[in-house]
Amino acid sequence: MEGSTASAPLKGSIPPSDLDQLSINTIRTLAMDAVQKANSGHPGLPMGAAALAYVLWTRFLRHNPRDPRWPNRDRFVLSAGHGCMLLYSLLFLTGYDLTLDDLKQFRQWGSKTPGHPEHQLVEGIETTTGPLGQGFGNGVGMAIAERYLAAHFNRPGHEILDYTIYALVSDGDLMEGVASEAASLAGHLGLSNLIYFYDNNHISIEGSTDLAFTEDRGKRFEAYGWFVQNLADGNDLDAVERAIRAAQAEKDRPSIIVAHTHIGFGSPHKQDSAEAHGSPLGEDEVKLTKKNLGWPVEPAFYVPSEALAHYRTAVEKGAEREAEWRKQFDSYQKAFPELAAEFGRFERGELPAGWREKIPSFKPADGPLATRQASGKVLNAIAPGMPTLVGGSADLAPSTDTLVKGTGEFEKGNYSGRNFHFGVREHGMGAILNGMALSGLIPYGATFLIFSDYCRPSIRLAALMGVHSIFVFTHDSIFLGEDGPTHQPIEQVPALRAIPNLCFIRPADANETAVAWRIAIERKDGPVALALTRQKLPVIDQTKYGSAEGLERGAYVLAGSQNPAIILIASGSEVSLALAAFEKLSSEGIAARVVSMPCWDLFAKQPADYREQVLPSGIKARLAIEAAAPFGWERYMGLEGEFIGMTRFGASAPYQDLAKHFGFTPDHVVERAHQLLKKS
Repeated sequence: MEGSTASAPLKGSIPPSDLDQLSINTIRTLAMDAVQKANSGHPGLPMGAAALAYVLWTRFLRHNPRDPRWPNRDRFVLSAGHGCMLLYSLLFLTGYDLTLDDLKQFRQWGSKTPGHPEHQLVEGIETTTGPLGQGFGNGVGMAIAERYLAAHFNRPGHEILDYTIYALVSDGDLMEGVASEAASLAGHLGLSNLIYFYDNNHISIEGSTDLAFTEDRGKRFEAYGWFVQNLADGNDLDAVERAIRAAQAEKDRPSIIVAHTHIGFGSPHKQDSAEAHGSPLGEDEVKLTKKNLGWPVEPAFYVPSEALAHYRTAVEKGAEREAEWRKQFDSYQKAFPELAAEFGRFERGELPAGWREKIPSFKPADGPLATRQASGKVLNAIAPGMPTLVGGSADLAPSTDTLVKGTGEFEKGNYSGRNFHFGVREHGMGAILNGMALSGLIPYGATFLIFSDYCRPSIRLAALMGVHSIFVFTHDSIFLGEDGPTHQPIEQVPALRAIPNLCFIRPADANETAVAWRIAIERKDGPVALALTRQKLPVIDQTKYGSAEGLERGAYVLAGSQNPAIILIASGSEVSLALAAFEKLSSEGIAARVVSMPCWDLFAKQPADYREQVLPSGIKARLAIEAAAPFGWERYMGLEGEFIGMTRFGASAPYQDLAKHFGFTPDHVVERAHQLLKKS
């Protein structure tokens, strides 16, 4: 059997109860066969959770395989991404753009069925999962997005958005701290549009979960404020259905259904063991399991036509549900034409007209301004006319300047508010932001740069998925001062630059910050991280030096000679330091150039001739200046260049004292420039 063609039907008619089991076992055997063919993967979860997923996908989930982006579809998140053959099988069986041949290419080069689900590969995969706990947090973000969008767009009698987020989570998901952070916030917010299945099979890679995971998980979630149900048998289809209906009826709390399942269900020798978790069953055990399930041993990837036809009713049902919604939307459009037009722009990912003109510009006369403060001014200027731009901070809004005035707080009972309080939950905040971005919002989350380490897994996944999350990191260097080395980022700057597809921007002043926000809003193929100062910086005089618009190209000539003897390269707060040193060198008759390099990612994408104009290859005397670890700067300062930065942790002191001690002064830069010129 190739493509999406079913195998021959079984003999005789099939009673509904038998059709249920036939359909469930189709998932189990597809998972076994795909993992066995790849000789790699996790067969146990799909085999154990097949009944849960079957009931959800055939009796409850509102989706349309022919229009996977239908706005009011329910979302299904497989947080336990290692069990991806469960999701791949469901997508194929219900009629998405995934064929049986794709299942046969599981975990192979170039296939649409990699070892963990990847959002951008197949429509119907709502998010990229695998690092445990991340999908759990993404689902919370999706639920937040639905509540916010419903509050913004719905009107009495015209509820165009009322979808539910379902997820399958595992023991490993619940062990990870990111899930605990997200669960706590979800309970606090009363996100009743969130229904999770906990696949409680008591097995992890090392063996029984009793080795390390023995608290009462149900009581933990009750303490978080969730509605908890316990299912003694995850294969009891009627009980699963009753639990889902009860969860749907709950209107004040998110729900978790603790379903007791058997990993590797049906395997005579490996059911309920760690051997079924992360390895193929083995050819002999696959045969024995198929016999145990009453399944033909051959051929592999057998799909009974009755089961396929049963699953494919999702196509017709989905089309009918979407048609009903489109009819409802037509009525909404007649009643609220302006809102409907706005919803259309939201659906297409379009920005409101004229928003760029609202971005403020700054002059030297405005006085010294921390880039975090400039960021707050830009955010408050553009946010009122951009309702999809929403976000908040990990309990640091006054310090990160991320409160939008007059827009209210997003909280239980007021889901229209645009200021989010994530609490001290940086890891959860990052995962939630990604779920919001996957739902069409432009979310931002803020904390200190040092705590980007807590956000890093979520940032990496945002970059991998190419989603529009914005991370605002303030207090970006040792110059935050007295809080000391525990809070002073050193290695975080190069570490974030190392993430592919993350646009990391460290602006030099208020105007570069304004341009950075413009880039952050307009970028649609990946996340942006802004690194902003605590300390005040001078606003660079654009009538005397280069325009901050140069930031769009990642790096640009800010000041200096067309034929420099030395190039000073800097980012962020060190750019004004480089300018001060440049003026001293110029007064001495030394031809120097200052290059502001706020974004390596953007600069690397420029044509080679532009990069050569900014950093001529013939100029070997290059001095890079950045209050961070030097890793990576060799590509721009060259073998003969030098670096002024941090090779140790900082210290607790006023930032002016730190500048003197660590050499971030104009005099020291000039001294190093002279030394470098002598060597060249």
